[in-house]
Amino acid sequence: ISLAAVGTASQPVDLLLCLFFGIGGGVSILVSQYVGGQDFDSLKKTVSTATFFLYGCAIPLMVLGIAAGPLILKWMQVPEDTMEYASVYMRIVFLATLGNMGYNLNAGILRGMGDSRSSLLFLIISCFVNIVLDLLFVVVFHMDVAGAALATAIAMFASWIFSIAYIIKKYPELEFTILPRRFDRHSMAEIIRIGLPLGLNNSIYSVGHIMMQSLVNLQGSAFMASCTLVNRVTGIANVSINALGSAATTFAGQNLGARQIPRLKKGGRQIPLVAGLITCAVGLLVTGFARPLFSLFTEDSQVLDLAVLNTCITMPTMWLFAVFSTIVSFANGIGVIRFPTVINVLMLWAVRIPAALLIAHVIGGIYIPLSYPISYLFGLAAILTFYRSKQWKEI
Repeated sequence: ISLAAVGTASQPVDLLLCLFFGIGGGVSILVSQYVGGQDFDSLKKTVSTATFFLYGCAIPLMVLGIAAGPLILKWMQVPEDTMEYASVYMRIVFLATLGNMGYNLNAGILRGMGDSRSSLLFLIISCFVNIVLDLLFVVVFHMDVAGAALATAIAMFASWIFSIAYIIKKYPELEFTILPRRFDRHSMAEIIRIGLPLGLNNSIYSVGHIMMQSLVNLQGSAFMASCTLVNRVTGIANVSINALGSAATTFAGQNLGARQIPRLKKGGRQIPLVAGLITCAVGLLVTGFARPLFSLFTEDSQVLDLAVLNTCITMPTMWLFAVFSTIVSFANGIGVIRFPTVINVLMLWAVRIPAALLIAHVIGGIYIPLSYPISYLFGLAAILTFYRSKQWKEI
């Protein structure tokens, strides 16, 4: 039940924060383009304005999340035996909204500067803090879900604080400050112009994920727990997707800013190819060792069987999503936002959700994961047309 609660409570958190994360992605794109074009005045204004925007969003979202979270869980049809645990987890995690959003914003700035190693280091520190505190709060103090949430919240703030100290020391030319200091209207307009479509896409996508989670919740706690396990393990494959997606955005933005068009063309082909190959290898490896991996988390045979089935359906086809995702990131890096956004929305709302509903009705609820490879295939076929688009041809 605790495992199911943590998995389902993560969805409302993503829903309320994803709009800002998209706008943070817009900051990263602008930073990369300004760095490539050596426009340091615009760079400083953008970073300063982004810090102002962070505080303006984080505090209201924290209050909204704590107040509205339980209502969202009810709308998601969370079972009664899971509801109390999920509510506790969500409220505590929302207390760390500023740390969560602050780290993601700073990581975007660092990626835009071409410094992806540092954001990875802070993420590793955060994971280490999270693991140690999980063991302390859950195993030693027996705090269960509340302990897991508190460990996550503290880890978020730790990664944010470390990233602030690093940026101030490493990049003094940015004139970075902990508290908001300077606001520039033009910079804010540019951030919103690029980041708002990304944020809206994330929001629409997150609502869709909540609908998918609602379908999962209807299958009972065992299936919920199995999906939570699979989501944790598929994070292994998502590491390469997220890393190469971030690299694609920064690479595209910096080379467009510097007008290095031959390198831009070469990267547009090679980055998705590498992402697909790595994810394919990881997906097959995880599928082959699925049961031993999941046995580290639970001994429930029903949960294990469902998790292995889910993995065998989704993991061998994750490479399709890897190629799709890196092409989307690459397009975003050169400022092409609308086209990938439309495809993303269609992939979820026109393909995955209808397919999941149909599969649950015709075959059975435990086969809902089949909707993922179906949507991956559609998304990849659609996004490949980007390389024949007017924008790409002009570049």
